[in-house]
Amino acid sequence: MKFLRFGERGSEKPGVLDADGRVRDLSGMVDDLSGDVLTRLSSLGVTAESLPLVDGEPRIGACVAGTGKFICIGLNYSDHAAESGLPVPPEPVIFMKATSAICGPNDPIIIPRNSKKTDWEVELGVVIGKPAKYVSEAEALDHVAGYCVINDVSEREFQTERAGQWTKGKSCDNFGQMGPLLVTPDEISDPQKLGMWLDVNGQRRQDGSSSTMVYSVAHIISYLSQFFTLHPGDVISTGTPPGVGMGMKPQQFLKAGDVVELGIQGLGTQRQDVIADE
Repeated sequence: MKFLRFGERGSEKPGVLDADGRVRDLSGMVDDLSGDVLTRLSSLGVTAESLPLVDGEPRIGACVAGTGKFICIGLNYSDHAAESGLPVPPEPVIFMKATSAICGPNDPIIIPRNSKKTDWEVELGVVIGKPAKYVSEAEALDHVAGYCVINDVSEREFQTERAGQWTKGKSCDNFGQMGPLLVTPDEISDPQKLGMWLDVNGQRRQDGSSSTMVYSVAHIISYLSQFFTLHPGDVISTGTPPGVGMGMKPQQFLKAGDVVELGIQGLGTQRQDVIADE
């Protein structure tokens, strides 16, 4: 099924997208798309058409709540590593993105103060549905609640040109657009065969496929679970294909007034206005 969350920021309700693309209210069955609800999504017995229809066009929030860890995988596409001038890593590169960066799929990208190089990254997101600790690659996908679109917005100067780790270039407010949909694994036959794209001001910048990942979703889940337990609601952003602003010649970065649109096959689309922080 295609789950989502709707309503004003901080007051979102759980919902389901019906066959006609309309939002249905799930709040009479579950409090939110978080915690143990994610563990039992497949057993909820939801029939979208039996749920109340939501009027109008509500704001869509991040497709999962209560995220404890927002884990990102760097340089997971060999052609993106090449455009970054970096070697393909011998093991997955792991970094954390602050959960405070999470926002709705159509919420604006906010360019932080003193930013010179705010960039875009379309990524396949994986939401954990049941605890994963020391799981094998063969078992890994059994721990997935669903998949989603993520824009891993990045400030490259903060990330790579200042001392310390990548986190501060990845965690600014509204640097983690997530959703619109949390699509359950039964609707995604193979997470390694999904087309993905991103446009800036109507011009295609990224046009790739999850098939070119260096490390597969199953490998990443198994790998991470060797170091720490993955809990329901944890989100893994699995890397981006080539076409980011940092890799262009000359480099191009976002500015206030730009419009970013992106999507992944079967998972929906996002649209963001770019604004400057005050």
